[in-house]
Amino acid sequence: MSDHYSLYDAKANFSKIVKQVREDGRAVVVTVHGEPAVEIRAYKPLPTEFEARHADMIARGIIRPAKRKPSDAPWKAGAKRPGALKRFLDERNED
Repeated sequence: MSDHYSLYDAKANFSKIVKQVREDGRAVVVTVHGEPAVEIRAYKPLPTEFEARHADMIARGIIRPAKRKPSDAPWKAGAKRPGALKRFLDERNED
């Protein structure tokens, strides 16, 4: 079987195409008026863990890892002056 089908032929042979894709693992392109429109390929489940999905997307070129400079320090939350929370709560309660 071919790896390209017109929409008419794909509809007529859909079960055969699905069987071919599952067995061979090759993708099939469906064309509309001679132009590629869709691709039918075997289902590949995504990893369930975030880190695995993230690594998979980097490997496939979908995303790129962030570029960090050595001078970039992790952001630290916190008030520069002690008592900021107390001042905030006092100002809020004055209204």
